[in-house]
Amino acid sequence: MAADARAAGGAEPRLQEVADGVFAYVQPDGGWCLNNAGLIVSGGRSALVDTAATEARTKALKAAVGTVTSRPPRYVVNTHSHGDHTFGNYLFADEAVVVGHEGTRTEMETVGLHLTGLWPDVRWGEVSVVLPEITFRDRLDLYVGDVRAELIRLGPAHTASDTVVWLPEERVLFTGDLVMSGSTPFCLMGSVDGSLAVTERLRALDPRTVVAGHGPVAGPELLDATEGYLRFVQRLARQGVEAGVGPLDAARDADLGEYAELLDSERLVPNLHRAYAEERGAAPGVPLDIELMFSEMIDYHGGLPVCHA
Repeated sequence: MAADARAAGGAEPRLQEVADGVFAYVQPDGGWCLNNAGLIVSGGRSALVDTAATEARTKALKAAVGTVTSRPPRYVVNTHSHGDHTFGNYLFADEAVVVGHEGTRTEMETVGLHLTGLWPDVRWGEVSVVLPEITFRDRLDLYVGDVRAELIRLGPAHTASDTVVWLPEERVLFTGDLVMSGSTPFCLMGSVDGSLAVTERLRALDPRTVVAGHGPVAGPELLDATEGYLRFVQRLARQGVEAGVGPLDAARDADLGEYAELLDSERLVPNLHRAYAEERGAAPGVPLDIELMFSEMIDYHGGLPVCHA
């Protein structure tokens, strides 16, 4: 594995079989832009759930796919628009059809390669934006050999339009960034209220295995952890609004308690901006000042968060 595809501390990505012919591609440590992907293999066909942020990391993903199937994926499903999950589309697009929610396509087209400008020191490589060729509105069934994958649109939550990939027979759930494992949830472009509603819908599916957008594979306890953190953010926002304290100061004053060990704790600031807006009556997903939220997050962190992509 090339050094470029290693996370902090030298940990290499790994392909982990979570059900018969179903794999999670996990990139440690799950911090900024170190996302997970998924692979479904059945009947000589395969489908990929998300790609990776950089050229080197996507090539490593492609090599890992080649260890379990000799044929390239027929489909690539994007769970949402963010570049760490989509920039690698271009390395699969000659053989695969890219699938995503219609809102995800619009967001990708609008935002483009903006993520690369946030971390200019990352060796992104020759990444480009390849948009979904097939889009859907509410849900879509995708058949990969004998495996039925349900693509379900949810949100606004992490973004305005998120997709989960649910395998009902295997009870495996690929959540994208609606759920994090060991990392702080992130509602910069979405909604805290919406994320809580989504968590309830995911719990109702009764998954056995949860492949989060970042971090180790786990079980439904990740849904409980996500809900607990989001309720914590709502309590801080309610107290801050009542006290007349802004989101940045509320974040600085907050005792993170059990959430202090989560990666990327600086996400508390944009999460509080969302929760403040909703506490004051804003609808879930209403557009907010993304640049302000990100800049205050950097201020809280004491500098630009480290990205090991």
